[in-house]
Amino acid sequence: MSFAAKTDELLNLARSRAPADRERLLLAIVDLCDAGDAAVGLMTSQPIQALLNSIFMSLVVEAERDIRRRLSEKLSAAEWAPPALINVLALDDIEIARPVIAGSPVLKDHDLVRLLVEATIEHQIEVAGRPGIGPPVIAAILQQSEPAVLTALAGNASAALGAHDLERLVEAAQRHAAIRSPLARHPALSGDLAARLYLWVGQAIRQSLVERFRLDPVALDAAIAASVREAHAGTAAEACEGRTLARDDEREDMERRLVAKLSAAGQLRAGYLLRALKEGRLPLFAAGLAALGRFEESQVRRALDSDRPELLALACAAVGIDRSAFPTILAMVRDLNGGRPGGGSEGARRASGAFGPFDANIAGAAFRQTVNPG
Repeated sequence: MSFAAKTDELLNLARSRAPADRERLLLAIVDLCDAGDAAVGLMTSQPIQALLNSIFMSLVVEAERDIRRRLSEKLSAAEWAPPALINVLALDDIEIARPVIAGSPVLKDHDLVRLLVEATIEHQIEVAGRPGIGPPVIAAILQQSEPAVLTALAGNASAALGAHDLERLVEAAQRHAAIRSPLARHPALSGDLAARLYLWVGQAIRQSLVERFRLDPVALDAAIAASVREAHAGTAAEACEGRTLARDDEREDMERRLVAKLSAAGQLRAGYLLRALKEGRLPLFAAGLAALGRFEESQVRRALDSDRPELLALACAAVGIDRSAFPTILAMVRDLNGGRPGGGSEGARRASGAFGPFDANIAGAAFRQTVNPG
């Protein structure tokens, strides 16, 4: 088929509103990705670019999961792919997003930083492992200090890690054991940083560091013994506690900013709250629930720390969470919050009454009145 005929075919399919034609259009685009240089010429032509930019986004949103996955795989190396489309695929379920996050040349530093702020931990791990990530992306990863993402960064030998970046990873390795092994193998690790890392690792990794950097194990073991004595005296424990509190405050501020961005963009949904709990991020859940229900965050925290799970149930009902999902939410909140809200199984039974035959506005008003009586 000639270039002009293929262009006309795609444009005709695009103009059709029939679901079958929409699917044929997506599959035709997928097939073109395998067609070599001729396809690149077609896809970069002005009519086709206009087509992609005008209707492709809505097509992808409506497409079946398998088609979105195939499209992500085929477009992962395409330089002509529309940036908006690639960014949508990068925010899709991780199995769909993984190819474009790992390899799409269309994703720039600011796109990758956005993924680190807005996407799931799985997406963030893929960003940290992407070949050749640059300083802005690395700085964002280090600022967030998510252990699993730091571990992926430590194992990315092609990342543009500077001496200061590696130093921060060594500091993180003191707190998170998973970082230590990939960091010990990193080609840019210096002898000085290896000596510091030696203090936190197990015997097998110590031996590899000694052999690679010709370290003095006797002197380093003496340093470890001195650190243990400090810890017993309480010095190291106090310093660590202060750093932990500072990191917790920074994390909560970051999560409030994330919620504010999602809310302003109209992207904050009740399902996001469940995802936050699955990732173990209780402050993010609290901030998101407050934003969705237009509550004060202090009100949500009081509900979370109370012995009345029906308060949390009212807040959840006010933001559209279904009764059937609440037992799972309550169990995860209790697991992350030291067993609170209390009330045991009887409290959980009472909470089901919050999802009564009334609308979300009434549930929200009842929550505000009950959590702040008088």
